[in-house]
Amino acid sequence: MGTDVAGPVSVTEMETGGDFDLDASAWFAATIAPTIERADREPGTLRLAFPVERAWEPVGVYLHARTPRLLEVTVDGPPASADEAMHQVRRILSLDVDASGFADVAARDPVLAGVWRRHRAVRPVLFPSPYEAACWAVVCHRLRLDQARRALWRIVERYGTVVTVGGRECAAFPAPEVLRDLGPSTGLSAVKRDRLAVIGDAARAGLLDGRALRAMPAEDALDLVRQLPGIGPFSAELVVARGAGHPDVFPRHEHGLLGSMAAAYGTTDATALADIADRWRPYRSWAAFLLRIAGSADAEKDETVARQETVETRRGSP
Repeated sequence: MGTDVAGPVSVTEMETGGDFDLDASAWFAATIAPTIERADREPGTLRLAFPVERAWEPVGVYLHARTPRLLEVTVDGPPASADEAMHQVRRILSLDVDASGFADVAARDPVLAGVWRRHRAVRPVLFPSPYEAACWAVVCHRLRLDQARRALWRIVERYGTVVTVGGRECAAFPAPEVLRDLGPSTGLSAVKRDRLAVIGDAARAGLLDGRALRAMPAEDALDLVRQLPGIGPFSAELVVARGAGHPDVFPRHEHGLLGSMAAAYGTTDATALADIADRWRPYRSWAAFLLRIAGSADAEKDETVARQETVETRRGSP
């Protein structure tokens, strides 16, 4: 891992534009980015470490929720990267999208309205950049989630950079040019290492720039990223919706989401599910995120109940 990077500290405030649950966002962020802390985190805080887009300098960002509508943000890194880091943080937490219209969209769909009432302070949580989302897509191909997370962490551990975040050391994902140096110690195949090198080159060339992808019609952005090796239809939706933060992408190739929708709406017909998603425009990515986490919460609840029933059965309970 690279040496510790410490730079001038910039402290500012960030308005959330509505009720916002930083703790929930921190939990979801940790599920998609192994470099984000999850254990021993103080409530109402979040530490992020990532290379800022374009300059690809590593920075540390410490967020503290002063109120549900106001965050204190501390950026530790090169002064020239502070503004870009703030822009990225707003995108990561989906605070760069006007949420005022989402309530109207949800109200038109009784199922979505119920989910939104339970999770109204939660916004979609993104990867730090489309570049990191694309790397995750390549790494996790044909791996279980736990295997993919360990593989990604090996990349960060061996090739990333340690930065200071709120008084603690955190690891940032390596800059794009570093991906050309990945070796067998990562545990990845030569094919995946070659694909990651191409992803790095694409990021340096601006083909995975978050602002540029967001400025395109969603289908054009999807077509662009699908040209990269190892990025199929499912991965392209991940990069554009969860990397660039495009608010209006329906992840029609995500089987987990389709399963949650099928359970919620009582149909497995792909055309019918796409028609349902059309009601969510221009917030299809947001609606998909909420239905995804609602489905996960229901599955976790069912698993907990089943586990408790098993314990009670073993104890001889009626």
